[in-house]
Amino acid sequence: MSKGKKAENEKDSKGQAKLGGKQYERELATLHGELVKLQFWMVAKGLKVCVLFEGRDGAGKGGVIKAITERVSPRVFRVVALPAPTEREKSQMYIQRYMRHFPAGGEIVILDRSWYNRAGVERVMEFCSMEQVRRFLAVVPEFEKAIVESGILLIKYWLEVSPEEQTRRLEARIDDPRKIWKLSPMDLKSYNRWYDYSRARDDMFKSTDTPWAPWNVVRSDDKRRARLNVISHLLSKIPYKESPRDKPVLPKRGKARGYVEPDYPYKFVPELDW
Repeated sequence: MSKGKKAENEKDSKGQAKLGGKQYERELATLHGELVKLQFWMVAKGLKVCVLFEGRDGAGKGGVIKAITERVSPRVFRVVALPAPTEREKSQMYIQRYMRHFPAGGEIVILDRSWYNRAGVERVMEFCSMEQVRRFLAVVPEFEKAIVESGILLIKYWLEVSPEEQTRRLEARIDDPRKIWKLSPMDLKSYNRWYDYSRARDDMFKSTDTPWAPWNVVRSDDKRRARLNVISHLLSKIPYKESPRDKPVLPKRGKARGYVEPDYPYKFVPELDW
């Protein structure tokens, strides 16, 4: 059986057939075209958008973000993935280090994890106290209301992966030299705390799923469907039109006017027989 047929015959945790590669590429190309239209509109109108992604390890956040950004300008679609806080940042107001990355006019900032680290990994791994978690959950709805009232469109996604699919993905990272960097010591420590994460997620939703900043939950067992669903949903949440612009025309190349290529010993990269 070919890889393409095998993929089409696979099913996710809900029994739904996984999306085949060819159909995925067709749909993704169409959505990429719409993202480019959105990019031009964002810049023309000076819109400000902040999109954050949360979910368990292996839920597919990185793949979704890559699918969104691979055909657009990094100057407009800016990805932020913060490392662990420094000692200085630990002494600051908790959300302070995220605020300096908020979008200016004509920007979409995509947060690969966000201030919700406090309600998730920091809680589960006991990097903070439960009192700090409770204070965070009490304060963050008003913080997000202030973000929205400032003119930023805030869109929050939670990628929901099943325990079986998470296990499959984490195991796949162990033997794949392209993915082993994704499997951190923290992933291994947190793997057996599935239900602690479930409790943390439930409390987070209960406190921060607000009318002005609701949580959008994405089933992510089928990575391809998840990516298409997120992009389609994101496009639906940002009103945009195709910006009027002239079709670019390449000008004639200038004349050499006596220029001659130099006989220079360029250090060319070896061209291997692939």
